[in-house]
Amino acid sequence: MSNHLTVAQGEFELNRLPKRPRELLRAWDAADEYLLDTVAEQLPLPDGPATGARILILNDSFGALSVALSAYRPYAMSDSYLSQQATRLNLAVNNLPEHSVSLLNSLESPEGVFDLVLIKAPKTLALLEDELIRLHPHLTPTSRVIVAGMIKTLPPSVWKLLERLVGPTTTSLAKKKARLVFASPDAELIIPPSPYPLCYRLENTELLISNHANVFSRDSLDIGTRFFLQHLPSRQDACDIIDLGCGNGLVGLIAAERCPLATVHFVDESFMAVASARDNFQRAFGEQRQATFRVGDGLIGVESESADLILCNPPFHQQNTVGDQIAAGLFKQSKRVLRKGGELWVIGNRHLDYHSYLGRLFGAHSIIAANSKFLIVKAVSAA
Repeated sequence: MSNHLTVAQGEFELNRLPKRPRELLRAWDAADEYLLDTVAEQLPLPDGPATGARILILNDSFGALSVALSAYRPYAMSDSYLSQQATRLNLAVNNLPEHSVSLLNSLESPEGVFDLVLIKAPKTLALLEDELIRLHPHLTPTSRVIVAGMIKTLPPSVWKLLERLVGPTTTSLAKKKARLVFASPDAELIIPPSPYPLCYRLENTELLISNHANVFSRDSLDIGTRFFLQHLPSRQDACDIIDLGCGNGLVGLIAAERCPLATVHFVDESFMAVASARDNFQRAFGEQRQATFRVGDGLIGVESESADLILCNPPFHQQNTVGDQIAAGLFKQSKRVLRKGGELWVIGNRHLDYHSYLGRLFGAHSIIAANSKFLIVKAVSAA
């Protein structure tokens, strides 16, 4: 499949992350193309660096919007570390300076007001709600807000949210199964404070669990994690435990209780997830226990043979794309990072067949527990 995006702004080579051989998916979709063509019709290219409209881009998947609009020196905000790394990579591939796009994570705030805000509709409606609330101080009545997405990612709830938190909306015609929603800021709207992070008390405990807007299962314990928690090991000999793809950090937190001598390392590619994990661990343990918190691409950059136990509930989707390639990459990384005799514990839906893959990769493995929906598999690094 071609990795060259051709739009009114030019032709660009774009790659996805994580990289994999014979990539079958593009680093952009028809909604990116529709949005860029619309911007080109309404906004002439600037005469020179840092001139023209101030542009803010939210939820750019792999940098397609940021790279194509880099002449405007846009700001690009994302909750995804991989998205930011892909943007840097794709700027470099196209011989564009990294400083031509100002990258912000989802918990940072840009400065000033923006003439044009371009939003790719996120998978999580709560993230869009949080973004729109925090966007309000950066809009004026003349600002333009455009939300782009494939039709399947633009339910009526997106339009209602825009009308409630930005102002009146209109929609474009569909084009290649993509659609744009235009919102005009209403200065008279009263914008509520963000309800995020949400908090709930973990069942049968005194633990208060907080979750930022883009964290999975924000307001209650999901059934997969509940099953995993029931079977987590107690390891008195464990020195280093990694909660890989930690989300709100609940698995690592309970592991810390069961393994009292261990340092727990929380890793996720979501800035909001790692922030939630940090809040929850510090609320539970204060300064009594050691932990580290890392936003990154899985275990890339983590020292080999540095962990005794890795706990993982791997994602089986990336944005709106379902697949097992991310899980497979995490398993390979885990094999490198485990000490000899170290253990990788994985929970997954039965149909994902993780146990077969782990058996081929590690050899020594066993099914710890199973129910009608989930399997928990332990794989052991060769001694």
